[in-house]
Amino acid sequence: MKRVVLISTYDLGRSPLGLASPAAWLREAGHRVTCCDLAVQPLDESAVREAEWVGFHVPMHTATRLALRVIPRVRALAPRATLVAYGLYAAMNADSLRAAGVRHLLSGEYESELTALIGAESDSAPRTLTPLDRLTFRVPDRDGLPPLDHYARLRVGEDERLVGAVEATRGCKHRCRHCPVVPVYGGRFRVVPREIVLEDVRRQVALGARHITFGDPDFWNGIGHALPLVRELHAEFPDLSYDVTIKIEHLLKHAEALSALRDTGCVLITSAVEAFDDAILRKLDKGHTRADFGRALALCRAAGIELQPTFVAFTPWTSLDGYAEMLDAIESFDLIEHVAPIQLALRLLITAGSRLLELEDVLDRVEGFDPERLVHRWRHPDSRVDDLQRQVQAQVERGIANRESRRAIFESVRQAAGRFGARSREPAGARRARAPGARSDRRAPVPFLTEPWYC
Repeated sequence: MKRVVLISTYDLGRSPLGLASPAAWLREAGHRVTCCDLAVQPLDESAVREAEWVGFHVPMHTATRLALRVIPRVRALAPRATLVAYGLYAAMNADSLRAAGVRHLLSGEYESELTALIGAESDSAPRTLTPLDRLTFRVPDRDGLPPLDHYARLRVGEDERLVGAVEATRGCKHRCRHCPVVPVYGGRFRVVPREIVLEDVRRQVALGARHITFGDPDFWNGIGHALPLVRELHAEFPDLSYDVTIKIEHLLKHAEALSALRDTGCVLITSAVEAFDDAILRKLDKGHTRADFGRALALCRAAGIELQPTFVAFTPWTSLDGYAEMLDAIESFDLIEHVAPIQLALRLLITAGSRLLELEDVLDRVEGFDPERLVHRWRHPDSRVDDLQRQVQAQVERGIANRESRRAIFESVRQAAGRFGARSREPAGARRARAPGARSDRRAPVPFLTEPWYC
């Protein structure tokens, strides 16, 4: 039996599955596990001092950078503990994490390897592994995690619902150039058995969840798995709502299935639209066009499901006028209330192993890898675009801190873009309801999750 501490630093405002899933494996193997979510609670220093192993879940860029800040403190508290990082960003950032003192790095389907490492008679030589074997999943064990009211909620007008988080699949069959899933899974995905997902939902409903977020990179990677799952979920919990993430091309390919989502409680679909400029979409290898987005938006609205787009607002190919045109499109599609303000400020991250490095014009612009920021540095050929990005990010952060509405933040961003010389093609007030898929009526409040950040 080993004393293990599992640490999450950030997981999009969700109760971290990246703690609950390995905790189930490790406790089944007889280990004593303490889970600590630093996004909502302080570090349990007494547990760390006693720990023989400390694991850091690093599912995304922000989580990994935050882990690197915490690791020195953990090493000071438990100098003899073995440190392991696991999750999507572990193996791709092996050099930075190992330099900080992490011994083992696991990406992909990590639970079995993590359990084997911790359960070994003696610690092995440092290992960097990306297992993709099909696992026999365990039901996540959320014992010891903070209550759900510590996390983001679904807000629909004046109603707020506690949110649980599950995964029905992992990985992704697509290979978008900028996506961090691609270097790990390489176009593969893995299905989590239906009974595991449903039992995880049951336990979170018992904890107060009235809404479930499916954290799959793309819920319709395996639509033959997804639809029976949500039908069974709705049959058992008819008042439970949920949200999913689906690619634009899947929304078009499986348009007939949107009504099944609506009828089983889906109120929100997130889609990584990334840009409205078709040339940028081709660079990112997104598999859709602006026109495709308009059709998908119209289909979702006809089905009665809100579509929430996410963006990479600043890329090496984004011009000042192109940024203004993105703002125009958001307004003309009537999406201001659907877009989290931070989406207006996000700058393209070129991470280790990114497929973006296949592009010659990207290679011409990168200036080396930054081991602290965990990205390849790049500068826009027009320095005003980088200056605008910094200004927009500052305004968005200030607006969020001051609890300004999404529309107020959007308008302040538009004004900032104008000061930098970004020019709209249409005068203010003339953009509403011009685009296919747009609507101008004021219907029910737009549902959204209250987590303000996304990275």
